[in-house]
Amino acid sequence: MSAAAEGNTGTTAVRAGYELDRAALEAWLRGHVDGFAGPLEVDQFKGGQSNPTYRLTTPTRSYVLRRKPPGEILKGAHAVEREARVMAALGRNGFPVPAIHGLCEDESVLGTRFFVMEMVEGRIFWDATFPDVPRDARPDYFAAMNGVLAQLHGVDAEAVGLGDYGRPGNYFARQIARWSKQYLADEEAGRNADMDALVEWLPENIPPGEETAIVHGDLRCDNMIFAPDEPRVLAVLDWELSTLGHPLADFAYNAMMYRMPPDIVAGLHGADLAALNIPSEAEYVAAYCARTGRESIPNWDFYIAFNFFRLAAIFHGIKGRVIRGNAASAQAAERATKFPVLARLAREAMQACEQG
Repeated sequence: MSAAAEGNTGTTAVRAGYELDRAALEAWLRGHVDGFAGPLEVDQFKGGQSNPTYRLTTPTRSYVLRRKPPGEILKGAHAVEREARVMAALGRNGFPVPAIHGLCEDESVLGTRFFVMEMVEGRIFWDATFPDVPRDARPDYFAAMNGVLAQLHGVDAEAVGLGDYGRPGNYFARQIARWSKQYLADEEAGRNADMDALVEWLPENIPPGEETAIVHGDLRCDNMIFAPDEPRVLAVLDWELSTLGHPLADFAYNAMMYRMPPDIVAGLHGADLAALNIPSEAEYVAAYCARTGRESIPNWDFYIAFNFFRLAAIFHGIKGRVIRGNAASAQAAERATKFPVLARLAREAMQACEQG
């Protein structure tokens, strides 16, 4: 098992500072989750960089609880109520997500807002090379990932009740401004020359054309639960960054795995794709285009540069939470050290875009 898998797979005892009032939780579950019956056991999932996530076990079934982290947080961040809303809407319309059992916006219960959802049993791949999958089957797993993105971007937001889930239009300008603001505001986490250059360059180089779709915002292989024995996505997880946005931003974030060092998040940089029988980046892009009726994706390097910048800004936020002592994951401190690497990758993609 890889270090990433070892550090993120399974549960552990609830970490200090993230304890739950079990009696209060059990009382809320009895009143809000159909069929709930204790006694209740609570463990914390090892993964989850942002919103602490817990496994709730009873004699008859298991659930998953996600909550806002305790302590001081940036305004607008960690909006678990948005996660619950988008998953509930998509689930009612056939998209693979865990069923939502209940949302608690009363912070007096556990100290922060939280929601409870179905525990989906299956496989999570923390390594983008899918090493535990037979070589001949790997293209099918990449096709399943690609297909889920195309399916999501084809959902009619108005028709599923998410027409107000974000502001349509100007997605890149708004996102660049948002993440630039968060980066600049977190003075404790410090400044970085590569990020400063991107803050200046990105808003001046946004490609033409407006599209709006429901976007996940963090769709990697390790945010999907696959069926135990076939290349089928059972559930897409971690919707904290979801909104209405540009589908090409969302797709490029997923395809960024081809340029991502595997010691940061699930990435394929340096892998022998032909030997592994994994589609190339160009083939993966072409498959998405075929599924979504596109001839090609002009300005591809801009979308990659934008996504590396955005991920770098997120890791900068993790660095700030580590400094302030309210990072949700035991691996957060290690993640914080990767911020400058991501900032450099973002700037390299920027420079590739400038060179045409």
